[in-house]
Amino acid sequence: MTHTFPVRVYYEDTDMGGVVYHANYLKFIERARSDYVRALGNDQNAMRDAGVVWVVRRIEADYLAPAKFDDVLEVETKVISMSGVRLTMAQVVKRDETDLFRATVTAVCINKDGKPIRLPAEIRALM
Repeated sequence: MTHTFPVRVYYEDTDMGGVVYHANYLKFIERARSDYVRALGNDQNAMRDAGVVWVVRRIEADYLAPAKFDDVLEVETKVISMSGVRLTMAQVVKRDETDLFRATVTAVCINKDGKPIRLPAEIRALM
């Protein structure tokens, strides 16, 4: 299943040249991942209250083409693998049919002490 999330580029997202600043792509894909797990039924507030939170362990990113002020973009997110402790997703930021940015993101869950834990069974079932 591929999840899509719309993003409009605002002035604050750009550098002096009117091009999206590189770090803001990470914000765009973070919002898309949060929206994706929410759409699946994962309540991150309830997880946190139970002492479990998602954290990003690794991001591999490729910048392919620039996005600019007022562009309407779309972030596509899909799960590419899951183990007992890791969830790996592919994310693409697109403008129309043009891929602008691609990332492979590995997320894990940690407990309230910051220690990695197995993905909760309900999370694995949702994915």
